[in-house]
Amino acid sequence: MKQHDLIIIGAGLSGLTLAYLLQQQGVDYLILEARERPGGRIHTIYREGEAPLEMGATWLGKKHTALTGLLEELGLSIFPQLLGTQAIYEPISTSPPQLVQLPPNDEPSYRIAGGTSQLITALSDRLEAERMIFRQTVQAMESTESGVIIHTEQERYLAQKVVSTLPPYLFVNSIELKPALPDDLLGIALQTHTWMGESIKVALSYPAPFWRERQYSGTIFSNVGPIPEMYDHADMADKHFALKGFFNGAYYHTTKAHRLELVLQQLARYFGDAARQYTHYEEAVWRTEPLTFREYQHPVLPHQHNGNPVFGQAYWDGQLILSGSETAAAFPGYMDGAVSSAYFVKKMLGF
Repeated sequence: MKQHDLIIIGAGLSGLTLAYLLQQQGVDYLILEARERPGGRIHTIYREGEAPLEMGATWLGKKHTALTGLLEELGLSIFPQLLGTQAIYEPISTSPPQLVQLPPNDEPSYRIAGGTSQLITALSDRLEAERMIFRQTVQAMESTESGVIIHTEQERYLAQKVVSTLPPYLFVNSIELKPALPDDLLGIALQTHTWMGESIKVALSYPAPFWRERQYSGTIFSNVGPIPEMYDHADMADKHFALKGFFNGAYYHTTKAHRLELVLQQLARYFGDAARQYTHYEEAVWRTEPLTFREYQHPVLPHQHNGNPVFGQAYWDGQLILSGSETAAAFPGYMDGAVSSAYFVKKMLGF
């Protein structure tokens, strides 16, 4: 049985940030990640000669100081999301799309230069490679006098402390825990929304930004759908072009080909045949990702119980700590929440 002082479950933004902070303190840690890649709900698709396509977390604001501070420390740049001054707005299916003026934005959104996964790469590159183990799905954990015994599909591990960075609902529904968690924590976790869990993100690469030719901005809002929001997704240098947005989550059960055709039909209503001249189409149906989403046992509202104070306590006599974006007291669900939760856990651990 392999032993470590601390084991972090999950190599998403929170887990990697915590490992980065603890490595500077000389802590003996290990990250167990079920996927074959780091990043969790951050996932950028790269193709040479095309704009990076964000299938997960994308935007941040200057108010997200925990995240912007980390980006500055890692030497990563940000650039403003292009919204333009006009947007296509489709209020009802019986009326044609409208071109509406966008109000001035006092709090613009930003993107990470080179794609959000640059943050994951920067953190991963600063960690010792042998301290991050992939394809290790945690199946059970047991608190003992000697520490926490962790069972994966392949191995058993012993840790003096464990930090789970999984979304709380996923954590309590995918890992067998002995002893059971306290009723107050379990009750809240079972009613906590997993950020982006029901989302579908879609993106199309294009050789040129045709949507700008008629003074459009690429910003789309539609009550008709199935795309409710879409934005210009050009890279920072504005040399490679794409449109990226959200797709109605109710279509998770249909096929990729069907979703693509619905995307093209909607864009063709606004832009004509030029919308069909894409080079690549990508999508992420997060609801079908078992390492992100599990069906709720009861109805859960968007962002419900994100940041609940119950997540800020240690359990199993201090052996178990919860981290991750949904647990953060400030900006839960955002990338900033993932980063700030890592700093919070670092203090809980006494570093």
